[in-house]
Amino acid sequence: MLKNDLILHHASFVVANTEASLAFYSGVLGLQQMERPDLGFKGAWLRLGEQQLHLLELPNMDPTTGRPAHGGRDRHVALSTAALDPVKESLEQAGVPYTLSISGRRALFCRDPDGNAIEILER
Repeated sequence: MLKNDLILHHASFVVANTEASLAFYSGVLGLQQMERPDLGFKGAWLRLGEQQLHLLELPNMDPTTGRPAHGGRDRHVALSTAALDPVKESLEQAGVPYTLSISGRRALFCRDPDGNAIEILER
């Protein structure tokens, strides 16, 4: 049996346009872009503390419409932040809709330009 020492290294999202996605992830959420090797297709790697978020500009086999309005009822990646209010303000200034967690936690759900759901919760 394997020792349970697994740690998330990265999550990946398929995107239609890397530049538009970077405007959201770097411009709105403030994630820092990092060096990425040439993989034969466009994309970007972003730093998430010790982990990473990889954006893959590839044909998307998943539907981008008809997804649940609340991202908590869809597959999603959860990110944590020290303070949720500045994230809410940045999303509002960028015109990005979000919903608050129905659990009562200090958390919100939003979607990137390709409909990928993201949860952001306060630590």
